[in-house]
Amino acid sequence: MSSLLSRRVLSKEDEASSTDAEVTREDQDKINRFSSLHNRIRNLDEQLAVKKKDKEDLEEVTQELELVLDEEEPVRYKVGSTFYSVPLSEAQTMLQEATSDADSEIEKLEDEVGVVKEEMDKLKAELYARFGRGINLEA
Repeated sequence: MSSLLSRRVLSKEDEASSTDAEVTREDQDKINRFSSLHNRIRNLDEQLAVKKKDKEDLEEVTQELELVLDEEEPVRYKVGSTFYSVPLSEAQTMLQEATSDADSEIEKLEDEVGVVKEEMDKLKAELYARFGRGINLEA
């Protein structure tokens, strides 16, 4: 980690020379990759927010179903764009499965975000070491 820090702390001469550095094809590929990863992170963050909201909604419905007094009365359960009348116990089971699926999807998205951020951090360190303050990778 100390080598990473030493790369980011540049002297005035190093900073001046690194801002005038010629951009090679490899450098441009790294910059393009970083940009693609940045867009991917934004997309994943949006997906993650939607999944977390979906899970929150499922948990809210589950709590509301626990308050149902008449267990014999069918519950309207939405699948796609259609509502079905199902027994309360079946609706609760379906909600548990949907919540479990949402948890799995959230975990998968969070793992993917971690992998992408790790690659972005590596590229950022390499590019700042090469160009110093001559490049801005902060979003």
